Amino acid sequence: MSFPSPDRQPLARTDLDPDPIKQFGAWFEAAAEIVALPEAMTLATVDEAGRPDARMVLLKGHGADGFRFFTNYEGVKAAQLDASGEAALVFFWAPQDRQVRVRGPVRRLDADASDRYFASRDRASQVGAWASPQSQPIPDQREALEELAEAAADRFAEGEVPRPQHWGGFILEPRSIEFWQGRGARLHDRFRYDRQDSGEGWKITRLAP
Repeated sequence: MSFPSPDRQPLARTDLDPDPIKQFGAWFEAAAEIVALPEAMTLATVDEAGRPDARMVLLKGHGADGFRFFTNYEGVKAAQLDASGEAALVFFWAPQDRQVRVRGPVRRLDADASDRYFASRDRASQVGAWASPQSQPIPDQREALEELAEAAADRFAEGEVPRPQHWGGFILEPRSIEFWQGRGARLHDRFRYDRQDSGEGWKITRLAP
């Protein structure tokens, strides 16, 4: 008996690149052609009591070293990342019915890498990094936040906006990466790459959906 999978591409073991980073890059490029924000991803962490937490952030680069994103170092997610040293990412590209899950240790990027990315941001976003006391309570009026933004804009009215020391990047170094391709009858194609203990090469395993 065959099961239909309309408008969905199958994913076979022979389709996979031996390197999951290259496989991710191929899927990411394909998603970028039809998805408005392919870099949107869920970042999952745990708090000091081991309770899960999650939010959407933007991928700001990926390569052999891992997956990079940026945030306020004084916010909740940064505190959780620093404390646990572990995190997970989830990408979902609905038009292609594809999901990628990434798990592994996470650490702060060095100052030079954060400086370079900050310098590439538009000025309004640079000012915003100074304006928002991320995750902290503020007065219950929008005007309070706008006043913080105006004060930051006035502070840097002339010249370049420097990167705040409380703002920068993280990199997640993947220990496992899973590729999920939706198929008909809920019989999805699912493969997980696990980094070998030697640190060289990956083991690929097909998983039941």
